[in-house]
Amino acid sequence: MQSKKSIIGIGNALMDIVVKLPNNDVLTNNNLPKGSMILVDSATSDHINSQTANMERNWVPGGSVANTIDGLANLGVETAFIGKVGNDKLGQSYSDGLEAVGVKPQLFKSETPTGVAMALVTPDSERTFATYLGAAVELNPDEITIDLFRGYDYAYVEGYLVQNHELVRKSVEMARKAGLTTALDLASYNVVEENREFLKEIIKEHVDIIFANEDEARAFTGLEAQDAVHALLEYCDIAVVKTGKNGSLICNVDDEFCIGVFGETCIDTTGAGDLYAAGFLYGLTCNYDLGTCGRIASIVAGNVIKVYGARMDNNMWKEIKAEIDRIMA
Repeated sequence: MQSKKSIIGIGNALMDIVVKLPNNDVLTNNNLPKGSMILVDSATSDHINSQTANMERNWVPGGSVANTIDGLANLGVETAFIGKVGNDKLGQSYSDGLEAVGVKPQLFKSETPTGVAMALVTPDSERTFATYLGAAVELNPDEITIDLFRGYDYAYVEGYLVQNHELVRKSVEMARKAGLTTALDLASYNVVEENREFLKEIIKEHVDIIFANEDEARAFTGLEAQDAVHALLEYCDIAVVKTGKNGSLICNVDDEFCIGVFGETCIDTTGAGDLYAAGFLYGLTCNYDLGTCGRIASIVAGNVIKVYGARMDNNMWKEIKAEIDRIMA
């Protein structure tokens, strides 16, 4: 089914550098906890970049919500993305990359360089992010107006923005005032631990849908996944907890679904959560039930882990759409 609804995302506009590590040494040497997202300064980012210069890598426009929006655009949803980039070649490349897949760029500009996220992939396919936010972190509440959200049905907000409480608050408030259904991804367990009370406040007031993995759900609720997904319903209408190789748990007040994983091949988990959200939100825009949304999410996430990075080529998207058509037949 072609989606009849539209989604606007807001998040950190970051160029992703996906690096295949031969071991954990780079993580250990730079005090990067495996599986985390750590903010670094420009000098540290440059240092890690030079340490990994001879390793296999690729560059793609990224950022968590931007990855989701890219996936939604490839699934045929009308989309837009709000972020901030540098007034530089990387910033222009970022904007061009959004437009190339049909995403409307709503990008503010800065004289600070465009941000870079280094996704360091260890041999066990786990990814650790060392992120230099650059211009992305300069997106500020004064730039977020209700007009940005008008004309869309859903807003998808990046949890990594939570380092700026007022930006997140303004974003969800404007989305709510514009009449949008709002979804938020909890981003990373360390982000949740550092901002738990603020997140609880704004989610309860302004957010309808929560996405979390097991670690993030535990950091938010203090509970394991099966109980955490129910506890999250105290704050929102739909709760999704991704449980890695065990799939995902989805709840609202009426239903609960346990969704299995799709496929067995895993090369790199970068973008798995972002593309899961793309599949799930696509299902919602088509008015599918939560179980079907979860199955579509599993299909999309199960495909992105077959490649390095969070972007897939046209052939993969054709296969994904064919698989979705099969489960809907």
